[in-house]
Amino acid sequence: MHDDISWQRAHVRALRDLTPSVREFELVPETGVRNWTPGSHLRVRVPLAQVGEVSHEMRHEVRHETRHYSLIGLPAESSSRGAYRIAVKRLEPGRGGSRYLWSLAEGAELAIGEPANHFELSPTAPQYLLVAGGIGVTPLVAMARTLAARGAALRMCYSARSAQELAYHDELADALGASLAVYTGESGERIDLDAEIAGLAPGGQLYVCGPIVLLDAAREAWERSGRAIGDLRFETFGNTGRHAAVPFWVELVDRGRRIEVPADRSLLDVLEDAGIAALSDCRRGECGLCALRVVRTDGIVDHRDVFLSARQKAANERFCTCVSRVSGGGIVLDSAYRPE
Repeated sequence: MHDDISWQRAHVRALRDLTPSVREFELVPETGVRNWTPGSHLRVRVPLAQVGEVSHEMRHEVRHETRHYSLIGLPAESSSRGAYRIAVKRLEPGRGGSRYLWSLAEGAELAIGEPANHFELSPTAPQYLLVAGGIGVTPLVAMARTLAARGAALRMCYSARSAQELAYHDELADALGASLAVYTGESGERIDLDAEIAGLAPGGQLYVCGPIVLLDAAREAWERSGRAIGDLRFETFGNTGRHAAVPFWVELVDRGRRIEVPADRSLLDVLEDAGIAALSDCRRGECGLCALRVVRTDGIVDHRDVFLSARQKAANERFCTCVSRVSGGGIVLDSAYRPE
C-alpha cells in the first residue's frame, strides 16, 4: 500500500442486492462509526492476489490497494445503527475491488479507513440540481435526502441503462416525489442537460456523479450556460472510460525503460510498485497531481480524468496516471526525472 491511511477492522453485518449488478454492504467498524457528511466516501483495503513464477515454481503474492465507496443514507442513520452502508457495482473487467467485495459473505472481516469527503454539499445555494448516472447515484442519495428534509429547492435527474438498474429508486422517490426525474437507456431517454441547467435559479449549483461521458457532457453544458464554474461540483470513480480496459505499455523516456500495465491495474499503481516515485493525491482523476507530459502516443488514449480540459485531452498533452489508459498500444511519457 502506498498511503498513510489508518486502517481498522470491520465486519459485514448484512448484504442486500439492489439490482442485478449492485450490492449493498452494511459494515460495522470495530472502533465505532465516525461522523460523516453527505458526499463522503469510505476507503476499503482490497487484497488483490498476484500469480507469478519463481524458479519454475508457482507462487501467490498478495498486494493491497485502496478503493473508495460512497456512504449511503444519512449520518444519523449510521450512528443509530452503528454501521456504514456502501453499494458496490460488479464490474467485469474491473480493477479487483468489486470482485473482492462481492466475494464476501455476512460476518466476513475487512479493513476500512475513516470517512472522508471531497464532494461537499454547500448549505447556501438557492437551488440544487443533482444528476446521477448509474452507480453514480450513491453519493447523491444522502445529498437528496438531506436537501429534501431541509425543504431546499431541489431537482434530481437519474439515468441508468434499464429500470431494473435504478438502485435506490424507491428511497429517492419517497424523499423527492415529483422532484425526481428518471431516464433509462432501454427507453431511449436522455437527460437534457442544457434545459435542466437553464431552469436552475441564478447561483444554483449542479452536483453530478457518473461515468466520464456524463461528466464531460455536464461540464460542456455548464460552460455553454456561462455560469460560475465554482457552482459545478462533480465526483468520478476513475474506472469508466470510452474504451474497455486492456493491457498497454508505457515508456518513460527519461528513464529508458518500458513498463507493462495490466488491464486491472492503473499506471500509477504499477509505477509505485516498480519503485518509481510518482506524485499523487486523489487517485480518481480529479486533482491532476499525477499527470505526466506526453511525448508520443501509439494507440488510442482514453482520458478518464475530469481534470484536463477538452482541448488538452484532444491534444494529448498530459496523461493522468491514476486513471487514464491506452487502447491498442502504448504511450511514451516524461516523468520529469532528472539524475543528479
